[in-house]
Amino acid sequence: MKAIVHVFLKPGVLDVQGKAVENALHGLGWTEIKDVRVGRVVEFDLGGEADGSEGRVKAMCDKLLANTVIESYRVDIVD
Repeated sequence: MKAIVHVFLKPGVLDVQGKAVENALHGLGWTEIKDVRVGRVVEFDLGGEADGSEGRVKAMCDKLLANTVIESYRVDIVD
């Protein structure tokens, strides 16, 4: 069983990296692109029982994988 965690900045938080990507895309001719946001994906195998996996991963996010003051996250558990 695998956990996939998508971490992204909350709305209203300045995304400097996203702005840099947006500016680079504009410079390469894709001027229609707007509001670029950059996040990250953390993927790992879960050991042990499937029961409670999502709760365990959410606890990991709250304690380590995401800065919940400025970031949100989504957890996907896949077989």
